[in-house]
Amino acid sequence: MIDLHTHTIFSDGELTPSELVRRAKVNGYTAIALTDHADFTNLEFLLEGAKKARYLEEGYDISVLAGVEITHVPPKYIAKLARMAKEKGAEIVVVHGESPVEPVAPGTNLAAVRCEDVDILAHPGFITEEEARLAAASGICLEITARYGHNVTNGHVARTAKETGARLVVDTDTHSPEDLINDEKARAIARGSGLSKEEAMAALHNSKDLLSSILKKRK
Repeated sequence: MIDLHTHTIFSDGELTPSELVRRAKVNGYTAIALTDHADFTNLEFLLEGAKKARYLEEGYDISVLAGVEITHVPPKYIAKLARMAKEKGAEIVVVHGESPVEPVAPGTNLAAVRCEDVDILAHPGFITEEEARLAAASGICLEITARYGHNVTNGHVARTAKETGARLVVDTDTHSPEDLINDEKARAIARGSGLSKEEAMAALHNSKDLLSSILKKRK
């Protein structure tokens, strides 16, 4: 299992990075990204902690990626914050998309898919075809999520991605220990969104490709 969207006590998660990584390893994970909720007020703090957490890689034989989830930031500032995140060492930048269960500012999805420094648009709700086409052109992945509430539009996201050629990934948006899943559950979530068995496997492979690209940049 490769999970590119999780949270720790440094935002609204329940676990320290060490406990989250350990539980992920026991659950069969080979890689996990720490992507706590970020804005201009806490970006440096979050990345400092996430980068320090990479000491766990050798101890538990798991890849630990330092990242952020840009959350509830006014759309016109998303590109600037994403650039800052990459400059300060973020290996992965996720943007909190226009989920149907949170008051995310309209225009967030569009701002995210126009930004070259964004890697994943998380739980993008009722994303439009135009936005999905921009994501496809930019190489930005759209997220199929395991998280309750956010996942009510998984079917729409999967269908729109297939129509536009946008790449999909499956993530948990973990906040609590019970949110972690295994590879089999990830495939089931992908299939439940309307993807075929082959399409579900492709979504999981997209996570592997993104991970490989990130790890190559470390060398």
